[in-house]
Amino acid sequence: MGVPARPRPAAAATQATLREHNLSLVARIVLGAPTAMSRADVAVATALTRSTVSRLVDDLLAGGLVREVAKVGGGLGRPATPVVADDRLCALGLQVNATFLLARLVALDGTVVAEEAVDGDFVGSDPAAVLPLMGACGARVLATAGADRILVGTGLALPGIVRPGTGTLLRAPNLGWSAVEPVPLLATPDLGPVQLSNEADSAAVTVAQPVPGRPDGPQDFIYLSGEIGIGGAAVLGGRVMRGQHGWAGEIGHVCVDADGPACPCGSRGCLERYAGLRALQTAAGLPATAGIDQFAEACRAGDEAAVRALETALGALETALVSAVNLLDIPAVVLGGHLGRLGALIAPDLAGRLGSRVLAGRFGGPTVTVDEHVEDRAPAATGAAISVLEGVIDRPAAWIDGGGRPGR
Repeated sequence: MGVPARPRPAAAATQATLREHNLSLVARIVLGAPTAMSRADVAVATALTRSTVSRLVDDLLAGGLVREVAKVGGGLGRPATPVVADDRLCALGLQVNATFLLARLVALDGTVVAEEAVDGDFVGSDPAAVLPLMGACGARVLATAGADRILVGTGLALPGIVRPGTGTLLRAPNLGWSAVEPVPLLATPDLGPVQLSNEADSAAVTVAQPVPGRPDGPQDFIYLSGEIGIGGAAVLGGRVMRGQHGWAGEIGHVCVDADGPACPCGSRGCLERYAGLRALQTAAGLPATAGIDQFAEACRAGDEAAVRALETALGALETALVSAVNLLDIPAVVLGGHLGRLGALIAPDLAGRLGSRVLAGRFGGPTVTVDEHVEDRAPAATGAAISVLEGVIDRPAAWIDGGGRPGR
């Protein structure tokens, strides 16, 4: 019997790593607070000395992560100076989808500074034609943002499999793209460092953390998104679980029927062939131009084909999610995209089905809720921007000591 591998011991802390840790700690305390905090408040919350906190806050001020606002009086002694997120620090989120491109500039306090969308049909498109449009859209958004903005970088959310750390999109079936290097094709030099992500992973970020540094949402859940097909993400402890290759969460390509219809991914009987928007439109006899609201209206009106399509989709979702919940022991499912817009029609029924079938159902089955951002057609753009800003919050010393980047 083999000896289990032991985890590699962490490296010893140095002055640099200790400073990095404390800078991130103070930044998260300030950004995560529901109200503005003084340096004394931060010292109490972190158990660091006031002098240490003062030095750290000075560094964060210099790096543009926080700013001081008008002093608060009303008590004895010197009035405290509140410290809040500096909304000049921003990241750009870009989202490529089958029917639109969207660029959104998000500030460190979660404010959407500016955005622009370009509608079109990008199914089976040429990335060399589409990505320059995306880059130009992002450049226009930056141009409207104001000269005082400080751009950290850009997050590009794509509806496909992304290889982390390489800048390669391996495959996006609904776009018809394979083995694409998207960043050079953006053809826009002013975007700063560009970070690639999967669309569903980025959308899930906004559920767990609607504002940078503030994990106010659920921290453990399975997220389902969808436009033409279905994307998914598993979130544990507030972090998207990406897997060894970065491909985890592809629930849309879980096989629910081995003899089912062929899928663009190369397999058969995938979940999205039953519950994706295009599949619902086809099964209900609706045109490809029909939106999910039109499908929902047909279901409510008792249209037989639409009701049958909805029941088939529910069965497929049940099969895929029972396996996922049993495997991962996740207590919640969040519906986004077109599935979220069907929430009232499917969420209660789906919750009941999962509760009766998952292994832990007798002790309390998983909840099924609708993403509160479901009316936003591009949550992945926000999530991509938040992820870029989170990188600075995680490693503020690298940003501060590097002198930041030129503002926009």
